[in-house]
Amino acid sequence: MSVLFIMWMLCTLDLSDSAPDDCQDEIERLRVELRSLELRHTKQQQLIHRLMNINQMDDRSLKEGSFYDTGDTQYMDCAQIFKNGSTSSGFYMIKPLRSPTRVRVFCDMTEGGGWTLFQRRSDGSLSFDRDWNDYKIGFGDMKSANGEFWLGNDNLHYLTSQGDYTLRINLEDFEGTHRFAVYRNFKVDNEEKHYQLQFGMYSGTAGDALSGSFHPEVQWWASHQGMKFSTRDRDHDRYDRNCAQEDKGGWWFNRCHSANLNGFYHRGAYSASTDDGIVWYPWHGWWYSLKSVQMKIRPANFEPNEV
Repeated sequence: MSVLFIMWMLCTLDLSDSAPDDCQDEIERLRVELRSLELRHTKQQQLIHRLMNINQMDDRSLKEGSFYDTGDTQYMDCAQIFKNGSTSSGFYMIKPLRSPTRVRVFCDMTEGGGWTLFQRRSDGSLSFDRDWNDYKIGFGDMKSANGEFWLGNDNLHYLTSQGDYTLRINLEDFEGTHRFAVYRNFKVDNEEKHYQLQFGMYSGTAGDALSGSFHPEVQWWASHQGMKFSTRDRDHDRYDRNCAQEDKGGWWFNRCHSANLNGFYHRGAYSASTDDGIVWYPWHGWWYSLKSVQMKIRPANFEPNEV
């Protein structure tokens, strides 16, 4: 029963010492107060809905990632986009000089900016155990902000053949520790030469897995310098069996690896018939599979302070 109805009953039955006019005034005061409370409640509900919508938009943007349309202007890589003033990380269209078409890429504008991402591992949602053609043209999630993908060996060749590029590899383990490796003079040859890998001097905190220099006795079989790309259906390694088949991913295998960043997504320490995890040997050895990886490149002469 409402307060207003109770007051009306008291006034009607004259069970109050108050005069009728006083009773009516009290009813009116309560009516105004009730309207004020209803209005406040409505505004609170509207605010709650607005906050819920903002949270939903934030969730969608984190999940989908942002695409930035640069119009008809053609850029050869993310470094050019950054220097032109677009400093937000997200998806853009680029056209490397030798590429026949424009390519959708993720530009990482952190860590100085201008990085073109060509590989990302984040949650194991995507299999990297693919054939030659998949690695040639690229595969994976090119819409989500944290999606897993491989940009494609053809695109890697187009990018690195147009100048001197630096490779940066960001690594994270399941304990939340981050390490990185940087290589100068990173270059991937064309398909005719089986996307042969070349790279220069190392720096960083993760250890030099690509050259195998962490131990001279294993370097002859662990180094990835000059290795051709192998997949489960195209074997170009120096092993008597197929490294890509055994280690569940395409890579520049030797006999077989000291780094295998396209391996099977185990979660930390693992056991298997082969060392097929996401491996960076100098940091966690062959029997620990990393949580996340980002491989990205930008021109060696890139100057972040030019923007």
